[in-house]
Amino acid sequence: MQNHRPTIGATPLGDGSTCFRVWAPRAHEVAVVLSDGDLSPLPLQSEGNGYFSATLPNVPIGARYYYLLDATLTRPDPASRHQPEGVHGPSQVVDLSHYHWTTQDWRGLPLEQFIIYELHVGTFTPAGTFDGVISRLDYLCELGITAVELMPVAQFPGERNWGYDGTFPYAPQNSYGGPDGLRRLVDACHARGLAVILDVVYNHLGPEGNYLHAFGPYFTDRYQTPWGDAVNFDGPESDPVRQYVITNALYWIDQFKIDALRLDAVHGIYDFSARHILQELAETVHDRAAEQGRKIYLIAESDLNDVRLIKPTDVGGFGLDAQWNDDFHHALRTLLTNDRNGYYQDFGTFNDLVKSYREGFVLDGAYSAHRKRHHGSSSVDLPPSSLVVFSQNHDQVGNRMQGERLTAHLSPHQLLLAAATVLLSPYIPLLFMGEEYAETAPFPYFVNHTDADLIAAVRAGRQQEFVAFSDQGIPPDPQEEATFLSAKIDPEQRHHGHQCQLFRGYQDLIRLRKECPELTDLNREQLELHADEAKQLLAVRRNAGINWILCLFNFSNQECMVPPSLTNGTLRLLFDSTSRTLPGTEHTIYGTRPASYLSLPPYSCRVYRTEGGA
Repeated sequence: MQNHRPTIGATPLGDGSTCFRVWAPRAHEVAVVLSDGDLSPLPLQSEGNGYFSATLPNVPIGARYYYLLDATLTRPDPASRHQPEGVHGPSQVVDLSHYHWTTQDWRGLPLEQFIIYELHVGTFTPAGTFDGVISRLDYLCELGITAVELMPVAQFPGERNWGYDGTFPYAPQNSYGGPDGLRRLVDACHARGLAVILDVVYNHLGPEGNYLHAFGPYFTDRYQTPWGDAVNFDGPESDPVRQYVITNALYWIDQFKIDALRLDAVHGIYDFSARHILQELAETVHDRAAEQGRKIYLIAESDLNDVRLIKPTDVGGFGLDAQWNDDFHHALRTLLTNDRNGYYQDFGTFNDLVKSYREGFVLDGAYSAHRKRHHGSSSVDLPPSSLVVFSQNHDQVGNRMQGERLTAHLSPHQLLLAAATVLLSPYIPLLFMGEEYAETAPFPYFVNHTDADLIAAVRAGRQQEFVAFSDQGIPPDPQEEATFLSAKIDPEQRHHGHQCQLFRGYQDLIRLRKECPELTDLNREQLELHADEAKQLLAVRRNAGINWILCLFNFSNQECMVPPSLTNGTLRLLFDSTSRTLPGTEHTIYGTRPASYLSLPPYSCRVYRTEGGA
């Protein structure tokens, strides 16, 4: 296997000197210019392969610098570890060896144990920083989650952004707390038994502060993504570009002890070489995990429904560990809201949700009316732990015109039913920050650009995107600070009224998932589904040895009688989403005597256990 671990960027050596290395094949000469000292260029030597490097004395930790290309153009470091003055400012020499980890023995969690909480650092707390997130980790433990997923933190322009406009893949956002702040957060998570997932963006860079073009062919115009030129993974001089990305993944793993990387929109990664960049990335990361004796995962976001992403390489797959399953979300949302706009037109029936519960993908080669073609492949043979499911996430909330949550469309009973559908599934569940108590704040799209033309283009693009929804008003101005501030969440809402009941419902569901062997065993062999489309009743049996758990879901607005064939015997209640019956209550079904039948309220979920078989 190729070596993907050259030192790039600025590495302090501990004696007051710093080693610099940069890939800049478009330059004939490269020098370092210190922005806070002697401005005389300090030349680097060409290695003859497009790389330039040198060890420069008297360049201490904390020094701020630019690269000077061909004596005319100053640019920040493509592998900058810190941008203290933002995307247009100088890079800074950072000591990556000084941090004292308090959790050196942390080895990670099995993927099957992940209960993921996706959060945006800037809006999760009033402070909007890594340290702010630390202040709420005990709250997340109270909820019961096991893995914190951070939306992208690579340096982006300004102080507010979803994170997908990052332009310095190696530099944790300065306004969040930079490299040290991220390390403190990961350390604090591990100390509480929480894994950390970092969202990384390898399909594009943002438009403002993207200086890579001056250094080399990082991008190609042979493919187009929705965000501009694609990253050059398979064209001329693509080897160093692939190395740049793979080294970045190892950087987060080695220097920040990240447990999993969520790979944004891999359908925007174009690579027609014999060994796809995702396969190379997976092999390299898994090798590193084995070397360190840690559990490290790669989780893809993709709209392709292509099982090759997560199939093993020995059967022609790329070998990633898991991927998001949007079909599950779409099937659940359309069933509960009757929304059929856009890509939701491919969903909306009860049987769509049943299929997703049983098999994973709904569009598994079937015809997609939205795409006007057949789409996807079957995931029925994949382990359920390779799919991540959710009722909300940043995209499905934030890509709506007003950024409104499911809270705006569903009743409290429906919200808890949606939560139960996700948390009791055989897949890896993901929650989006605030959903656990029906947060009332929206999560609209927001940016903080400085280029007037770019700001105007973003505003116009956002308005054009929703032109068909003009009867609903206009989208919030993404550039305005008020739009960003409106997304700040307030977990204190969980102490009051129906939000308190919802939060306790989430706690109970998570506790069941973690404590019941029937629910922790994520496989299809122990899963039985019985569906009644007319009644909108889904019954899910999960077995573990001679015991089994019965999860009953009523997705209709009518009281529903449960057939005795599903419930014969004595059942002990573990969970009731409507709180009509106390946990521990026993219910015995006597053959076909109607008086003993179970009745399920509208939009509700109940969970029962029978011991000794049924």
